[in-house]
Amino acid sequence: MRKEEVEIYSDASNFAIMRHPGRHFPGSLIQGDSLSILTGNAELACRLLRDGKTAAALEAIEEVRESLQARLTHYKDVLNEHEISLPFGKTPPT
Repeated sequence: MRKEEVEIYSDASNFAIMRHPGRHFPGSLIQGDSLSILTGNAELACRLLRDGKTAAALEAIEEVRESLQARLTHYKDVLNEHEISLPFGKTPPT
């Protein structure tokens, strides 16, 4: 382990935005419990799809999408507040 200073743009609970030394753009920190929930929902969606349970799979993947969308919206808002350009285009993939 090593200790370094990071630039913290938001320390909102479960939505921290910070820039690691050596990186041009800030990143979004996902706590371990939140990461476990996201992964679990994605795994559940895959298992349900394999079993042909598409309605239940869609519900599980919607939870993943909503969680990621909330994080992305917060990330965009924070970068905008600090007048930092986004490291990606504004058009979502199709």
